[in-house]
Amino acid sequence: MDAVSLIVSIVERGRGVTMEKLYASRQVSLHLQCAGRGTATSEIMDILGLGSSEKDVVFSFATRQTAARLLYDLDSDLRGSTGASGIVFDLPLSGLNSLTAAAVNFQSEGAKREKGGEVPMEHTENSLILVACSRGSADDVMATAKEHGARGGTVIKARLAGLELLEEAYDTDLKAEREIVAIVVPTDRRASIMEAVNVQHGLRSPAQSVLCSLPIDHIVRLG
Repeated sequence: MDAVSLIVSIVERGRGVTMEKLYASRQVSLHLQCAGRGTATSEIMDILGLGSSEKDVVFSFATRQTAARLLYDLDSDLRGSTGASGIVFDLPLSGLNSLTAAAVNFQSEGAKREKGGEVPMEHTENSLILVACSRGSADDVMATAKEHGARGGTVIKARLAGLELLEEAYDTDLKAEREIVAIVVPTDRRASIMEAVNVQHGLRSPAQSVLCSLPIDHIVRLG
């Protein structure tokens, strides 16, 4: 089976379904959608023309070739036609359950027949930083990240599972209610941002943050 990517689309609230329909026409039809909010101030949103801070976050599965072609099309033929502002990027996946992988590969066969072979899209030098912090701490985490070069992020509400193991390992009481701060940054700034966030908002701080980062293959800015 072909390798699989996770496509992440962060767009204005209400535009998630529009993106899903567009992706379906490109043989990408397996999605998960959740609600998020942007971290930029309303003044900056107005200046940049980014609209509402309320976001739809869509996670889509596709083979790496299909994902690369979709992002290539978003950056060329489809540019300006989505009616959405935001960002789309893809992440390499190292594993997926067999039935889901089979479905993703099956839908990609249609894309191969319709669109042909590889696309000339270069890999980017960007990373996705994920910070899972206690509810209400996202703005403080984002402020620290911006001090070290981050431009903005998206916040998604979540809940921490497996508290007992973490509490036992670190001898502390953890808050279950979480916010996940997703920040796209140039890879050369990743280490300094993560270190600063960990020092100021790590697991033993009031924010009780857990951090990780993932490599981004391709990225397209919409709008």
